[in-house]
Amino acid sequence: AVIGRAGAMAAAAMVAAASGGDFSDLREIKKQLLSVAERSRERGLQHSGKWAAELAFALEPLPLSELPPPPVLTEEDARDLDAYTLAKSYFDLKEYDRAAYFLQGCKSQKAYFLYMYSRYLSGEKKKDDETVDSLGPLEKGQVKNEALRELRVELSKKHKAQELDGFGLYLYGVVLRKLDLVKEAIDVFVEAAHVLPLHWGAWLELCNLITDKEMLKFLSLPDTWMKEFFLAHIYTELQLIEEALQKYQSLIDAGFSKSTYIISQIAVAYHNIRDIDKALSIFNELRKQDPYRIENMDTFSNLLYVRSMKPELSYLAHNLCEIDKYRVETCCVIGNYYSLRSQHEKAALYFQRALKLNPRYLGAWTLMGHEYMEMKNTSAAIQAYRHAIEVNKRDYRAWYGLGQTYEILKMPFYCLYYYRRAHQLRPNDSRMLVALGECYEKLNQLVEAKKCYWRAYAVGDVEKMALVKLAKLHEQLNESEQAAQCYIKYIQDIYSCGEVVEHLEVSTAFRYLAQYYFKCKLWDEASACAQKCCAFNDTREEGKALLRQILQLRNQGETSSTDVAAPFFLPASLSANNTPTRRVSPLNLSSVTP
Repeated sequence: AVIGRAGAMAAAAMVAAASGGDFSDLREIKKQLLSVAERSRERGLQHSGKWAAELAFALEPLPLSELPPPPVLTEEDARDLDAYTLAKSYFDLKEYDRAAYFLQGCKSQKAYFLYMYSRYLSGEKKKDDETVDSLGPLEKGQVKNEALRELRVELSKKHKAQELDGFGLYLYGVVLRKLDLVKEAIDVFVEAAHVLPLHWGAWLELCNLITDKEMLKFLSLPDTWMKEFFLAHIYTELQLIEEALQKYQSLIDAGFSKSTYIISQIAVAYHNIRDIDKALSIFNELRKQDPYRIENMDTFSNLLYVRSMKPELSYLAHNLCEIDKYRVETCCVIGNYYSLRSQHEKAALYFQRALKLNPRYLGAWTLMGHEYMEMKNTSAAIQAYRHAIEVNKRDYRAWYGLGQTYEILKMPFYCLYYYRRAHQLRPNDSRMLVALGECYEKLNQLVEAKKCYWRAYAVGDVEKMALVKLAKLHEQLNESEQAAQCYIKYIQDIYSCGEVVEHLEVSTAFRYLAQYYFKCKLWDEASACAQKCCAFNDTREEGKALLRQILQLRNQGETSSTDVAAPFFLPASLSANNTPTRRVSPLNLSSVTP
C-alpha cells in the first residue's frame, strides 16, 4: 500500500483520538485541533486549517510538555521532501501547474494529495478566469473545469485500491460533487469523515449536499466530538434553529465559550429565525472580539438593512473597505448599503463584482435578484434567483424571489410552485404562507387560501396581515360571523403589540365591525366601533353617518338585540374604561372613546 507504516499509525492515532462524542478532555481535543490544523496547512487546505486553528485558540493554551509532536516522516515522505517543499512554495504563490509539474511521480500521501489538488485548483482558476473574461455574471455555469474527468478517473482507481487517506477521499468527493455525482460524493465524504474525523472540510462539504432531515437520518456518521459541530451547522442550514441553538449552547457549556466561530453561527441562527435584535447584539459583540473579521459580515449587513440602520451600515461598509475591498462579503455589504439608499444600479454592480470574485457565492446571487426586481428587470431577476438555487437548493429566499417575479408576470401557477418550495424550506415563516394564500386566492382555490392564512396567523404572523386577508375572504363568501371574528382578533393583536402601529387595515376592521354590529342591532358595540372609525381619515364620514343612524334608531325606541353569541362583542380591552395606559401612539384609544 502507498501509506507508509508510520503514516498509517499517525492517521490511526488521530482517528482513535477523535472518536468518542464527549468533551471531557479538552486538552486532548486542543492537541488534535493543532495537529490537524498543521496537516491541513501542509496540504494547502487553508480554510480547514483556519477553522481548526480558530477553534483551538478558544481553548486554554497547552504547556510545552503537552504540545503535539511533529508528524512522523515515512521513507516516502523523505524521498519526496525536496519536490514537496519546492512545489508547496509554488502552490502558495498560486502557480498550480508549476507545482503539479514538480510533484509528478511522488508516492507519499502528502505529496500525492498536493499534486492532485494543484491540478484541481489549476482547472478551477482557469474556469473562473475564462468565466470573468468572456461572459457577464448572469451567464455563469457555462464554463467547465476541464481537469475534473481526468482527476475522477485517477482518484477512483486509488479509491478502489483503498490507497486514499482522509484528505485524498475529501478531494475525490469534491471532484464528484463538481461533476454533479451527488450520491457518490455523499458516500465518499462520509467515508472521509470516518477515516479522518478531524478534517472540517469533509463535514462542510457533506452539509452542502444534505437537503433535508430525512437524508441526515440515513447517514452513518462517525461517533466523534466533531459530529456535534457538524450537526449544529447542518441544523442551522436546514432551518432547524431550535435544535441548532441547543447544540451550540451545549458546545459553549463544554468549554468553547470563546470560539468566534460558534458566536457567529449563533448570530446567523438568530438571523434565520428573524430575531433581529438578538442577532444584531451578538454580531456587535463579535465585532468587538474580532474587529477585522470579514466572514458573516454580509449577514450582519442584511440585518442592518432590514432595520434601515443607514449610519451603521455605512460605517460597516467603510470599515470593511479599509480591511479588504476585494472580498466577496465586502462587495455584498457595499451593495446592501447602496440598495438601502435606493441606488439599485450601483448595488447590482457591487453584487456583480462579488460574483466575479466568487461565482458560487450564494448570498450575492439572491441579493442581485432582489436588485433586478427593484429595477423591474424580471428576466434578469429570474436568472439570478435560478443561479442561487443552482448553488444551494435550500435557499428559501431565492425560491420566494422567483415566486414574486412570476407574480409580477401574472403567472400564478408558476408562483404557486415556487412559493410552495419556499414554504417547504421555511414551514413556520408566515410570509411564505401569506404569499401561498394570495396565490390560491388568485386561482380561486379559496378553501386552500383560508387554510394558508389561518396557518400564517397560527405560526405567528410577522406582517400582521394574515387575519385581515382571512377576514376579507370570509366577507367574499358572505360568512359574516367568521369575518367579524377575524377582525376582532386582528384588532386585539394590533393593540396588544404595545407598538406604534399605523396599520391601514385597522380602519377597515373597525368599519366592518361597526356595520356588523349595526346589522345585529348591537347598538353599544356598533356605536363604539363607529367612534373608532372617526379617528381615521378614510372612515371618518362613514363613522359619523353610522353614529347618526344609531342615535335615530335609539330615539325611535329600538332596543339592542341580545340574540348574538357572546364572542362577537368588542374586546373588553378596547372599551372606554379599559384602554391600556402604557401605550402612546397615534391610535391611542382613550382620545376617541365616547
